[in-house]
Amino acid sequence: MSQVEVFNGNLAAAHAARLSRPEVIAAYPITPQTPVVEYLTQFHADGLLDCQMTEAESEHGAMSILSGASLTGVRCYTATSSQGLALMYEPYFRASTLRLPIVMNIVNREMISPQTVWGGPQDSLTLRDAGWIQLYVEDNQEILDTTIQAFKIAEHPEVLLPVNVCYDGFYLSHMSERVELPTLAEVDGFLPPYSSRHIILDPDHPMAVDPLTNGRLLMGYRRKHMEAQAAALRVIEQVDSEYSDRFGRSWGGLVGEYCAQDADYLMISLGSVCGALRECVDEFRSRGLRVGLLKIRSLRPFPRERVIRALDGKKGFGVIDRNVSFGTNTGILYQEIRAALYSASKRYPAAAFIGGLGGEDLTLEIVERAIDATMASVDAGEVAEAATWLIRPEKRGNS
Repeated sequence: MSQVEVFNGNLAAAHAARLSRPEVIAAYPITPQTPVVEYLTQFHADGLLDCQMTEAESEHGAMSILSGASLTGVRCYTATSSQGLALMYEPYFRASTLRLPIVMNIVNREMISPQTVWGGPQDSLTLRDAGWIQLYVEDNQEILDTTIQAFKIAEHPEVLLPVNVCYDGFYLSHMSERVELPTLAEVDGFLPPYSSRHIILDPDHPMAVDPLTNGRLLMGYRRKHMEAQAAALRVIEQVDSEYSDRFGRSWGGLVGEYCAQDADYLMISLGSVCGALRECVDEFRSRGLRVGLLKIRSLRPFPRERVIRALDGKKGFGVIDRNVSFGTNTGILYQEIRAALYSASKRYPAAAFIGGLGGEDLTLEIVERAIDATMASVDAGEVAEAATWLIRPEKRGNS
């Protein structure tokens, strides 16, 4: 029977990993991910987690260890942030192209420089094309539920790809919320033990892993990798539905929609800012303005059809990005939405916004300002080619 707890996001992620019964965990601490490793180490010391815990010398080492472990057919987990993710880039890319179903929480933090340790999804979004599935969540309950789901998605025979579950550093990692914690037996009923059939290092059945590959073979590997990403679109939805049937909570699969069906104006974003957007949607609805929210949960694979369907019948949309896409004058999510709509029959008026960088608050006032600007741009039939920067006015002290 599930019990209600008060967890910060890192503790929710650690419990999700514990409940999923990983056989090997390797990690290296980095702000704001560090408590995840500490919680897991304590679970292991207390006998609540039966696995091989490895203290790596770096994030590069952690992912390398897990790649080797996954090749032997065991379930693997880790977590990292920002510069740690950058340091593990080589084995990070290798894990996906070797089709290793590793699950990793990324506690999103801005990249340096200038020096910052505060939250922002620039770290994981920058690596969106490294072959991993990337899921983004809004609150601590969604961290726990989606991390458990991630193992089932990764290990699905039509997918067999590593999965990131990404959540905002500090806003979620260090803030506490009500979380329903399922029992180990309940999770066992949802997530069966992992059994690798596609790749395994076994002296009794020798096989070549990662040999020098010519162009034709590499083309075949990449094509199958792309097909697995496409299959994941269906599997993500399917796993979320199965989770809902068992635990009573659905997060929408690829996207989350709030007051979206009858909306005239759709606001689109990902991560914890969707909580503020939800509050603002209620406020605008109370004024008789039909505003809705589309929360992107899966950035890779990108839910093009779900986005097109959600925008059908809308006057237009606005996108709030907490990141930048260098060279485009907009954020990454706005570019993804525009690309998805290329095949749609209608060219929607749209507004683009960048804000909340380096942990800057996207307050209700700022989000309301973005919604007002979106409605004005959409009503004028404008399509943004550059983002509006959402910056709080500086408070002037007494002179």
